[in-house]
Amino acid sequence: MRVRQGFQTLLTQTRGDTKFKPNLFDLVDVDVTIKDLPFEFHNYKIVNLTDIHLGQWISPEYLSGVVDYVNSINPDMITLTGDYVSYILEGYEDALLDSFKRLKAKDGKFAVLGNHDHWADAEKIREILKDSDIVDLSNDVYTLEKNGETLNISGVDSCTVGADNIDEVLEKLPDDGASILLAHEPDFAKISSETNRFDLQMSGHSHGGQLVIPGVKTTPFRCSYSIKYPVGMYKVKNMVQYTSKGLGTNSFWLRINCKPEITLFYLKTDKRKNIGITGV
Repeated sequence: MRVRQGFQTLLTQTRGDTKFKPNLFDLVDVDVTIKDLPFEFHNYKIVNLTDIHLGQWISPEYLSGVVDYVNSINPDMITLTGDYVSYILEGYEDALLDSFKRLKAKDGKFAVLGNHDHWADAEKIREILKDSDIVDLSNDVYTLEKNGETLNISGVDSCTVGADNIDEVLEKLPDDGASILLAHEPDFAKISSETNRFDLQMSGHSHGGQLVIPGVKTTPFRCSYSIKYPVGMYKVKNMVQYTSKGLGTNSFWLRINCKPEITLFYLKTDKRKNIGITGV
């Protein structure tokens, strides 16, 4: 895991930042080695965005800057793991739609909802995703095919509000092939890892606790469903769990040693190519 960042300060951000500035966030590169990942998906780039909380801290102008930055990375895929707003969607529908529509990825955009999306207006959020050409993977599966090889992208709806249905996901999921799971709440990894069917779970929800202890790289502030896996990378049975620090905040407008995060995943195969030697 590599963190690309500008200058580092203990107090990384407070309320009132309306313009996106690269030095105010971390671009975190995460290499994930997946057993038997097809060569077609080796070094595959996935950008994950989570916990935008538009309107409570993140302004439409800031979010627009995030979109421009993400598009400059030229990702193969974009994933979004929930909490696009906090409690109020009204007045921010057009800004969210405009930004989500402008996100560009070679192989598509995929999302699940977070608990705050349900508390605000889940159906309207789903409409915005659909109108933005973003596939809603709440309790669903999408199988991406490239030159005859496949990669499964799955998602569960928010377990905080009891909307998750892993059984429905497993019914739709092919019996084999590399599989990635989008789940807003990181502690869902305890359930998903037990299935032994997912290689990577991407989550948010915790905001990294909004305070990360220097040197220890964890947080004392943990909320429901982010007690065990509050920030960063974990190995849970045979699955990698990654919890992003997210972009916005909800409880209080302050981050200490915990910059907002855009996560860039690089999928890696553990296969080795056979190189034939001729003419010797």
